[in-house]
Amino acid sequence: MIAGTSLRWATAAVATVAVLTAGCSSGSSDGSASSGGTVTAWWADPQNPLEPANTNEVSGGAVLNMIFTGLVQYDPKTSEPSNANAESITSDDQQNWTVKLKPGWKFSDGTTVTAKSYVDAWNYGALSTNKQLNSFFFSYIQGYDQVSPASGEPTTQTMSGLKVVDTNTFTVALTQKFSTWPATLGYSAYFPLPASFFSDHAAYLNKPIGNGPYKISSWAKSQQMELRPFSGYSGPDKPKNGGIDLKVYTDPSAAYADLQAGNLDIDNNLSNSALKTAESDLNGRFLNTPAGIIQTLSFPLYQPQWSTPGAQMVRQGISMAIDRPTIAKVVFSNTTTPATDWTSPVLGEAGGYKEGLCGELCTYNPAKAKQLIEEGGGIPGGKLTISYNADGPHKEWVDAVCNSINNALNNTKLCVGNPVGTFADFRNQIAAKTLTGPFRTGWQMDYPLIQNFLQPVYTTGGSSNNSGYKNAQFDSLVNQANANPDKSAAVGQFQDAEKLLVSDVPVIPLWYQNGTVGWSSDVDNVTLNPFSVPVYTQITKK
Repeated sequence: MIAGTSLRWATAAVATVAVLTAGCSSGSSDGSASSGGTVTAWWADPQNPLEPANTNEVSGGAVLNMIFTGLVQYDPKTSEPSNANAESITSDDQQNWTVKLKPGWKFSDGTTVTAKSYVDAWNYGALSTNKQLNSFFFSYIQGYDQVSPASGEPTTQTMSGLKVVDTNTFTVALTQKFSTWPATLGYSAYFPLPASFFSDHAAYLNKPIGNGPYKISSWAKSQQMELRPFSGYSGPDKPKNGGIDLKVYTDPSAAYADLQAGNLDIDNNLSNSALKTAESDLNGRFLNTPAGIIQTLSFPLYQPQWSTPGAQMVRQGISMAIDRPTIAKVVFSNTTTPATDWTSPVLGEAGGYKEGLCGELCTYNPAKAKQLIEEGGGIPGGKLTISYNADGPHKEWVDAVCNSINNALNNTKLCVGNPVGTFADFRNQIAAKTLTGPFRTGWQMDYPLIQNFLQPVYTTGGSSNNSGYKNAQFDSLVNQANANPDKSAAVGQFQDAEKLLVSDVPVIPLWYQNGTVGWSSDVDNVTLNPFSVPVYTQITKK
C-alpha cells in the first residue's frame, strides 16, 4: 500500500469489509455514459482468453478490470478495499461468510448480476477440467479438493462450500478461518460471469461480457481492442471519457515514438532508454510513482540440474553476483529500488514489508558469489541463459545482470540473455515448463496483502508458482497466518515463511519497480493506481 496505509484486519466477532465512500465517483447520476473523446493506450496481447479465472498477467488483467467490477474494489490512490457490487460480506467466525449483493446491477448484455452469477463463476474457475490458471484462488472453499483433486478426475462439479440463498445472497464456507478473505475479493478471479458465458462460450471468448464501467465494442486480436462506456453500469467509477482504444505493440520503442508523435495518448510500457528522457521529452507529462511490483529471477526447480543441494548454493551465488544498486541507477534511471525482500515497500512495515529480510543473499558480493558457485559444482551445463519476453523493456537489464555475473565469475561468456518473442509466447513456455535456465518473472500485487506476494507464488501448487518450489513448512506457515485474526501475529508468520526463501532461493529478488506512464498533450488527469495500471476511467480527452 502507498504512504503507509494498510488493509483492515478483522478483529471483531463479526468481520465485514467496510463500505467506504468512493473517492473516484464520476459521471452522471443516472448511469449514462460519458460523451468525452476516445483515449488511445498501449497494450500487449494477453496470454490467454479473457476469462476471469484464467487470467493472471497484467495485459489481460487490465482489460478485465475495465469490463468487470467485483464484490470489492480497491481505492485508486490508497488501495484500501471497499464494497463494490457487494452490499455486505459478514461472518460470525471468520470461516463461514454471507455475501449480500447490491440489487439491480447489470451485465453489458442487459442481464442481471445475481448471487448465481458469482457461484457459477467460482465453480467454473475451480473445476480442474476447465484448466483455469487461477483455480488455486478457490482452494480455501470447502469442496475444492473434490472439484480440483491433487490427482485424478474431479468427483463432483461444484464446491460444497458455495450456496445460493436467494437472488442477491450466497454463502461461502471456508476450510479454515481466513480473517482477510473479504479483502481478496477484488481480484479478477472472483468476478461474476453472465449466463451467456456458459450457454455460448465461444461467443463470450470472442467478445467478453462484464458488469464494469466499460464494455468491449470490438476486438481485432493482436491489433486493437475498442472499449466504450457501459451506460448501464451501477458503480461509482463511471468513465470520464468516451472510451479506450487499446493498441497492441510488440516493440516498446514504436509505442514511445507514437506517443511523442501524438498518435498514442497513454504509454505505461516505457523502455529503459525512454525512462531516461521521458520527463523532458514529454514536457513533464510523465509519472514515476511507487507501486506494488517486484521483479525477480526464477529458477526451473522442476529441472533436475537446478534442484540439487549443490544447485541451491549456485542459486545463492548467482544472487550475490548481481550488482542491484548499479543496475537500478544506470539502467533504470532510479525508477526501481534494489529489493531486499520478496514483497513490496508499498505494504509498509505494518503490512508485511521487511527491509533487509533477504540479508546477504541480496547483497552484491562477487567473491562470496564465486565461492558458492564453485562449491556448488558450477553453473549447470557450464552456461547461464536468462530468458525474457522480447516485446517488453527487458533486454538492457538482462544484459546488465549477465555482465555483473560474468564479471564476478571472471568469464565474459558465461551468462547470456535469451529473448522470447511475445509476452504470450514467453508465458506459454513457462507454463509448459520447457525452460532449462533462469527466467524473468515479476509480481504485480492482485490485492494489497503480504499473503498475495507469497501464497500464489511460493506455496505448493500455487497459481503463479512458476519455479515449481515445494516446501511443506512454508505452506503450513502461510495457512497459519491466514487463519490468524491478529494482524501483527499474522504478519510475523508470513515473514517466517518468507525467511525460508532466503535459504531455499527458488526465486531471486531483483528490484521493486515503480509504476511509470507517459501521456500525450491531448489528455489530462492521468494517474496510476497502486497496481501500476492507469486509472482509465479518470482520464479525460481535451
